[in-house]
Amino acid sequence: MTRLTAVVVVAVIVAPGITVAQRNSMKTEPAEFQCPSVLGPGATTMNLYCDVLTERDPAKGIIIQLPPHSGVVTLSFNLHNRHTYSQELVDAKRAYRQYTATIGILTADNTLISRAIIQSEFRTVADLVERVEGGAGPGGVKAVAPNGTQAIKVVIPPEEESVSVLGEKLSVVRLEASDNFSAMGRPVAIISDIQITYRPAP
Repeated sequence: MTRLTAVVVVAVIVAPGITVAQRNSMKTEPAEFQCPSVLGPGATTMNLYCDVLTERDPAKGIIIQLPPHSGVVTLSFNLHNRHTYSQELVDAKRAYRQYTATIGILTADNTLISRAIIQSEFRTVADLVERVEGGAGPGGVKAVAPNGTQAIKVVIPPEEESVSVLGEKLSVVRLEASDNFSAMGRPVAIISDIQITYRPAP
């Protein structure tokens, strides 16, 4: 008797130069974004710092563009408080500040996706993340600098093509008193290192 063996061949067709693993893999990269108020690059890391302004219109916020994708996109960034450094206040031991900033991540149609909060304290220059280039101070740095770091991760729904980061409010506690700020157009926080993780669209 002659034994016949049937061989079934399954062909998977993908675009030239793209493997199945590459097509299905997640990708992490720096996000493309529009910053209406650039604070400047860090003097040590050269990371770009962007002010978060208090606004209600998503078109006036930090607009983060999302590339063509399949499924959800994970947005990540570092959130910082915003401190104006004064050596005189440090020397006089009157520089203490406690900051609590609240921001929102919204869709283009003004739907809130998530809120993020950072609370940090300042006493001496060691409490700053780093100084920012582009100022008139010693070494060419600005008086305003990031204070504290909170890593933020937000899952963006699959249908969104962009999101906006807007400031909501800021609370500042000083030795003498405390203040709350929510006026439109006021910088209340800083963000840096904006990244997105996504699965590229087919």
